[in-house]
Amino acid sequence: MADDPLSITFAALADPTRRAILARLANGAATVKELSEPFAMSGPAVSKHLRVLERAGLITRGRDAQWRPCALDATPLREVTEWADGFRRFWDDSYRRLDSYLERMKEQDDDD
Repeated sequence: MADDPLSITFAALADPTRRAILARLANGAATVKELSEPFAMSGPAVSKHLRVLERAGLITRGRDAQWRPCALDATPLREVTEWADGFRRFWDDSYRRLDSYLERMKEQDDDD
């Protein structure tokens, strides 16, 4: 696996369970037990997912007495957004060309 931050972030986001965990954490901090409730998997399995997310910098884990809350840290997603933004220009240009083509087709139909 590549060691660059963007690749690590994408690898963490590749799993639907991890994406669901991040979506849950977007609503606020939660314990491992709370995060494991919607999944048919053990606490240790959820902990493995959390380690991947933590390695990617997408979550932080704190300590409050016996409570070890996990919290979302969306900072690495900024790099994903910046990377994907380059493709937005491609799609915007493609949609403009398609709109132009469809407009010409409509004008031809109106002329007939």
